[in-house]
Amino acid sequence: MFNVPVLNRISRECYNSPDEVYTRCKKLGMSIVTLTDHDSIDAAESLRRHPDFFMSEEVTCRMPSGTEVHIGVYDLDERDHLEIQRRREDFVSLLMYLTERKLFFSANHIFSGLTGRRDADDFHWFASYVPAFETRNGQMWTQANRHAESLATKLGKIPIGGSDSHTMAGVGMTFTEVPGARTVDEFFVGLRARCGRVRGAEGSFAKLTADVFRIGKSTFQEKPATLALLPFALFIPLFTAGHWANELRFCRKWAAHFQDEQKSPRMLWDLGAEAERV
Repeated sequence: MFNVPVLNRISRECYNSPDEVYTRCKKLGMSIVTLTDHDSIDAAESLRRHPDFFMSEEVTCRMPSGTEVHIGVYDLDERDHLEIQRRREDFVSLLMYLTERKLFFSANHIFSGLTGRRDADDFHWFASYVPAFETRNGQMWTQANRHAESLATKLGKIPIGGSDSHTMAGVGMTFTEVPGARTVDEFFVGLRARCGRVRGAEGSFAKLTADVFRIGKSTFQEKPATLALLPFALFIPLFTAGHWANELRFCRKWAAHFQDEQKSPRMLWDLGAEAERV
């Protein structure tokens, strides 16, 4: 969330305690819990003592087109994390490793401009080789989630959901449910068998703005010297409005791409079908 120059040196993008996240998820009735920090498993390490917890991460990966994408990788270990980080600048190399290790992975918030520009070829790679799409992200615009869901359905991808929450307020409010699963193994067996259901909240401008204010408050508490920046908090709604406008623009651009270019969905479907045959 805080990838803005200068700001990313002052504030962390998340102040959630791993133990507090786990406790909240359990209180909300979740039988299985995971965390997906950006390119890190540090927070997850402290929760490995729980038998109903599995380690995951959200990998910032470089596509062949030069764009970046967030790839969710689930139920991994330390060795996997090190190798994933070594390969994340090369999507094809990362893909080979994930496939060899039979790790479950997803393309996350594909109709969001969070990671920058997108290329049409990126969607062809997703269609051919990525088994799951994130179809509900708790921080993303409803329409972005709906377009991801629609594309996942056309391509036969496994739908997953997550809160993507950087503050405690949204933790556990968006999730993937596999009815009857009580263990990590049962959860992934059900997920791969397409028994999963995506549930929970979605994002909004108001929700994003409130989260940035919460992160700002945590920053002031952790680093009292930053209170000198308090007057700039008045500009937070302008900052989030600009970000939200870019999200809407990005989503509409790529939604129109698939609507206007009628061959694109069929081509993507053909690629997906070919991957299934292989």
